Amino acid sequence: MQANSEVLTESRLQDFERMNGVQLPQQYREFLLKYNGGYPKPYYFRISQEQGIGMVNIFYGIGEMYDNLEKRIDIFDDIIDIGFFPIADDSGGNQICLGLTEKYSGNVYFWIHDEDPEDMSNMYFIAKDFKEFLEKLYDETVE
Repeated sequence: MQANSEVLTESRLQDFERMNGVQLPQQYREFLLKYNGGYPKPYYFRISQEQGIGMVNIFYGIGEMYDNLEKRIDIFDDIIDIGFFPIADDSGGNQICLGLTEKYSGNVYFWIHDEDPEDMSNMYFIAKDFKEFLEKLYDETVE
């Protein structure tokens, strides 16, 4: 994992959660405190049988970097409104999201931006939690 150069403190992370009205899952909080987003290696994951393979382009961080969570919250308020929080993207602008509401809490999903968001048919379950998602990332040569 190539971390973002800006270091994230517990205090700054708590401020972010408070200002945005979210309580991030502990595994994801630990990831942010260690890496504050960045470029994963490996970066491929299976979306579904029908959708095939996806890839993580970048994990968003908190701070003054280009791909920061604050900007993503503003851009993707439609998925936030239904209980999902964008944490990363692929090269096509699709989002890797954490579920924040009770029904989806902590689960990781892949959101395809050019499909109909009304019925959640564009949300694909990837992993039961953030740690499992990271463990599912693999190099292209593996599959």
